[in-house]
Amino acid sequence: MKVLPTLLLILAGLLVGGTWSLLKQGAPRAAVVITGLLAVLATVAGVLWLLPGES
Repeated sequence: MKVLPTLLLILAGLLVGGTWSLLKQGAPRAAVVITGLLAVLATVAGVLWLLPGES
């Protein structure tokens, strides 16, 4: 099932855009960092899901 990693990578792209937007708007640093970390987490999860495994 390749839908979930695709959705994770789409979510990561939206979060990266949101992080950039928050940064440009001068949002509190905590909001920028949390959104950025969520983007990294979604990217890593999507990529790791696509790697060949034991199954």
